[in-house]
Amino acid sequence: MEKIKSAGLICRREPLNTRFGFKGGALTELWQVSCRLETDGGNIATGQSVQSVLWSDSAVFAQWGQDGGNEKMLALTRFALELLPGRTLEPPPKMLEKLLPEVLKEGRRLTGRPNLRPTFALNALTGVDWALWKLYRLSQGKPDFAALTATAYLGGKQPALGTIPLISYDTEEEQVLTLAKQGCFLFKIKIGSNPGGRNDPREMLEWDIRRLERLHGLLSSLETPWTKSGRPAYYLDANGRYDTRQRLTVFLEAADKMGALEHILLLEEPFPEDCLQDVSGLPVTVAGDESAHSPQDAALLMDQLGYRAMALKPIAKTVSVSLGVLEEAGKRGLPCFCADLTVNPTMVELNKRFAAGLAPLPGLKRGVFETNGAQNYRNWQALCRESPAWGEPWTVPEGGLYPLNDRYYQHDGGIWRE
Repeated sequence: MEKIKSAGLICRREPLNTRFGFKGGALTELWQVSCRLETDGGNIATGQSVQSVLWSDSAVFAQWGQDGGNEKMLALTRFALELLPGRTLEPPPKMLEKLLPEVLKEGRRLTGRPNLRPTFALNALTGVDWALWKLYRLSQGKPDFAALTATAYLGGKQPALGTIPLISYDTEEEQVLTLAKQGCFLFKIKIGSNPGGRNDPREMLEWDIRRLERLHGLLSSLETPWTKSGRPAYYLDANGRYDTRQRLTVFLEAADKMGALEHILLLEEPFPEDCLQDVSGLPVTVAGDESAHSPQDAALLMDQLGYRAMALKPIAKTVSVSLGVLEEAGKRGLPCFCADLTVNPTMVELNKRFAAGLAPLPGLKRGVFETNGAQNYRNWQALCRESPAWGEPWTVPEGGLYPLNDRYYQHDGGIWRE
């Protein structure tokens, strides 16, 4: 097998349209990183990633701020790349398994946080892992995505994928209605707010209930052909902000009282990972995200804590880890879906190809995946023109759906193009 000969990266900052609020904080820009690897056989590959310190470890964001946290993560990616020259090219999950402990240890040293979340390290490794997958594919004779990933749970070929927009704390109601008119039928709504910056869980609960009530009032009477109910569906993301099951139950009871409960398709990551709680018996499907750093974590969530779905993030927690989590969920017959990290258009295509192989979520008539970059990046159109898939019909949604034809699958959506 070939060996890694050299590695490097470039980074640039991309501004957002407005403050992007979630997890009780807010972003104003996202750092875009491109990792480049070359083998001694002359093969070259690049893997992109988007850093999200607030998502991956909000404590780092709180301690170091937006710029300081991004600098720490960028240094960690550089550290990971420096470990690779001289190593033999193996299947990427094996290489990641060896890299992750070293990178996590260095991340804890860099941030000064002995309890740094593994998600921070995985976010830093996403571009590295994707570049390794590209090199590995070249070494295997360029198989397509389904053959390369070799899992029984990515063999589907959805004819179209619905786009899941993100409704953050600051998304205006007019924009929500515009998204609905464009054909969106599953709305990801951020809960777990921090009104006044006091981190008061009672204030959070009250704000979340009022917010859901306003959004439900906007959306509940609309119609869509792509849900089994004929009405728009909601996917609530708490990002670990609820402290107790009792407080979450109060929120769900309020949702039921206002008529929104039956619209909630998913509730993602309600509790912080250092305070995970059993979600069995809750009247909604609870999905894991940040707390599933590994297939083993995902198995614990599903087998011991009652989680009934898993969010996959090949664009934030690496393709390698996402495949492992998918395998665990698939063996249990539980659904998966692809969530976003406000990634650029090139990475949207990777997430899309992953999602295209998954079965539709229960309650939906079409597969879906989350993409909210068009809502949030100031220079989205310029970023689109940089994507290797620019100009292809599958890059533009029609009536809330991305069309995926035979040509799409023949080219794997352009994800292998440099």
